[in-house]
Amino acid sequence: MVGVVAAAAPAALVLIVLVLLQQAAPAISAFGFGFLTGTDWNPVTSNFAALPAIFGTVATSFIALVIAVPVGVAVAIALAEQGQSGIRGVIGTGIELLAAIPSVVYGVWALYVLAPWSLEHVETPVSDRLGAISFLAGPARQTSLLTASLVLAVMILPTLSAVSRDVIRAVPRGLKENAVALGATWWETTWRVVLPSARAGIFGAVILALGRALGETIAVTMVIGNRYEIPHSIFYPAYTLASVIANEFTEATGPIYPAALVELGLVLILVTLTVNVIALLLVRSAAARAAI
Repeated sequence: MVGVVAAAAPAALVLIVLVLLQQAAPAISAFGFGFLTGTDWNPVTSNFAALPAIFGTVATSFIALVIAVPVGVAVAIALAEQGQSGIRGVIGTGIELLAAIPSVVYGVWALYVLAPWSLEHVETPVSDRLGAISFLAGPARQTSLLTASLVLAVMILPTLSAVSRDVIRAVPRGLKENAVALGATWWETTWRVVLPSARAGIFGAVILALGRALGETIAVTMVIGNRYEIPHSIFYPAYTLASVIANEFTEATGPIYPAALVELGLVLILVTLTVNVIALLLVRSAAARAAI
């Protein structure tokens, strides 16, 4: 009985994929593998390809991880430590409340608060001083790949910090006490004992956060600029798979246009699955090296 219930989740995934394959069949037949490698998206000529949206999805998610992982792990360490229960309670409550905010509210906040602040204090100074580096070139814009990554970093922070906190708390207390008994400072104990012991769990938290970032739609759509091209700089507008589907599905007509959007959904599932498989292999590899 338990096995039947457990099999419901993968069965639902397979059913979803089969339905999407059926709906996307006209686009798959028309474009083939070129749908994944092309850069054009032209509803007028019924010519569609997914590469710019794939790039935007992966780029925003990984930039968000680069920003959020150090902050999330630092918050997790602070929440997992003993003492200062009042401060830890305030921080923990604030982080948990971030998870309850709807994504559209994040989008409005990012559009009217985060984007202008980032343009004035981050994008413009960086592009003026480091514009010779291609991926930091200007002109800076309020709606850009970086702005979308910043709001994604805030959105994935609760997942990252909450899971990492529980993993760090699960580290055997004896390991920390042994390190302190040998003369290690708090920082040395945390850096050389606690974090290595919790490494696999923290990596799992990163993958959960990455899954949230890959599929986020509304907040990203409001601040990424929605330009269907591969940006040469993180300060340029871009597009993501989820944003294309959200923006264009209601106006899609004919047999090819809706099918191309459904195929984008398939590609999003494929990207998410690929990232998770790679992450699983990395976790197993790290566990195998640790066991040696």
